[in-house]
Amino acid sequence: MTVQYTDEVASQGGCGSFKLLIRWRGSVYKTVWQDILVYLIFYFTISFIYRFALPEKERKIFEKIVLHFTHYRDVIPVSFVLGFYVGLVVGRWWDIYRTVPWPDAAAILAATYVPGMNREARRVRVTLLRYVNLSIAITFATISPVVKERLRTIYDFRREGYITEHELHILNKLEEQTDQHKAWVPIMWACKTLQRARHEGLITCDVALRALIDEVLSIRLKCGSLLGYYGNNIPLVYTQVVTVAVYIYFAFSLLGEQFLDPTKGYSDQLVDYYVPLFALLQLFFYLGWLNVAAALLNPFGDDDHDFEFLKFLERNIQMSKLLSETAPSDLPRGLDDSVKHVKFHDKLVVESINYYDDHVTY
Repeated sequence: MTVQYTDEVASQGGCGSFKLLIRWRGSVYKTVWQDILVYLIFYFTISFIYRFALPEKERKIFEKIVLHFTHYRDVIPVSFVLGFYVGLVVGRWWDIYRTVPWPDAAAILAATYVPGMNREARRVRVTLLRYVNLSIAITFATISPVVKERLRTIYDFRREGYITEHELHILNKLEEQTDQHKAWVPIMWACKTLQRARHEGLITCDVALRALIDEVLSIRLKCGSLLGYYGNNIPLVYTQVVTVAVYIYFAFSLLGEQFLDPTKGYSDQLVDYYVPLFALLQLFFYLGWLNVAAALLNPFGDDDHDFEFLKFLERNIQMSKLLSETAPSDLPRGLDDSVKHVKFHDKLVVESINYYDDHVTY
């Protein structure tokens, strides 16, 4: 579930920003605290052995090793590799969200080009949007385990009202013929429904038919794109390179960040701070980046940063009914041409209004 916080920032300014830093759910602290704890356990274990357990000869050898690791620990370009990887993952995450299909435009076009409250017009609109929502639901059930939990089988789609018994029989036959996803089938049904409506005169012109079919096919394209994002990840080798680079860097820093005896006069080892503060800051930022990328790499689950596909489905059903079943009485009436002053939110707005009619007709 995506964590919402933008309203707090917008309404509270700097104070709101500070409050965001102490939130736990969806925070960077939640993702890195275990890694930091393991790092500190290993670091202080090595430090304790160096300070209290090693004889003088072995301590000198250990100090040489520490100086060697300190000199070469920055050879790995962690910032460059990790920054590019995180940018790629965040871009992919945002593209996935922009690809999510919505039935709103199809519902508006259906209300516009298949007007009327008679039984035939309503049947076309309801059937069209049911097929559109069925295609979206099949896609979401394929990519999201949360939706899959509710829509496990084709019979669950029947229970939720997405398909009829006859349509269920057709999809069952297709399941026996191919194991490919069936999101394209309702789109074909929707196009055939529009074609039939055009022949019956419920859609008055070919331009309207073309606009409706184009919108339905755009939803099909977005469903296919979502399935493509789900089935084709960022190459595993890239993810492995970044992960290995980050963890090896901090494995080296377990030795490279050790504080040595300041009486030995080693360069950059003049003060013994005991706690590796700057190493912890690096660990916090680098692992925070890496864990952010890991969280956004698969936005189809139920983590703090994943999309809520189940709520998307519920919202789609409500919006389809709201937008496609608009009656003439639900629309605003036109005003007379002589009206020049409109009061809007207690402000006087001067306008030139030229309405085409004083009522809405179909």
